[in-house]
Amino acid sequence: MIMDNLIEIKNMKYQYHKDKKLFEKFSLQLDCKRTTVITGNNASGKTTLSKLIMGILKPLEGDIILFGDNSKNMTLSEIGQGIGYVFQYPERQLFTTSVIDELTFAEILKGEKKEAVMEKAEEMIELFALEKARDVYPFFLSYGEKKRLAIASALMSNPKYLILDEPTASLDKDKIINLSMILNKLEEKNVGKLIITHDKNFIKEHGERVIHLDGGRIVKDEAN
Repeated sequence: MIMDNLIEIKNMKYQYHKDKKLFEKFSLQLDCKRTTVITGNNASGKTTLSKLIMGILKPLEGDIILFGDNSKNMTLSEIGQGIGYVFQYPERQLFTTSVIDELTFAEILKGEKKEAVMEKAEEMIELFALEKARDVYPFFLSYGEKKRLAIASALMSNPKYLILDEPTASLDKDKIINLSMILNKLEEKNVGKLIITHDKNFIKEHGERVIHLDGGRIVKDEAN
């Protein structure tokens, strides 16, 4: 398998403090062209694993190889260029004064052409049903709207891989169906995903591979 299509975690160790180990000699290989679902009880390590992959947290030992490059040698910005990340609590990644600014700010800052960025942002607004919220301060949005905005923002940079932490939380049935359609379109473009969820229907719909974590250990790893 081509290294550019892989996320590899090798013999990783991580602990919150001296008395609370979470991952010990943990290894995992993810195919970035496929969709993997991670499930497990609270405190099983799901969100912590995603933050370790993104470089938000640092392992005490071991290596995390992203598309052939060791994350130890990468900045958060460099990791973010290849992987889009959506927090479980979307307000943690919303920081501008309007929905349209949230979608365009980072891309314009990177030097992308404003006209092209604005065009894509308008497409995202329509795709995620945020037309009425276009000029609204993000913190005034409902939780479901914040979640949709966070996902739309992550897609603005055309990531090679997408990590979604509880993406269906607080979305109604119609919004979940719409999100599924968007994720299916990404699969057609070979954009893989790591999805953390307890939603059994969502797992059945999208989980090509399902990993169950318990106490920082993989207790089940199977094709769906």
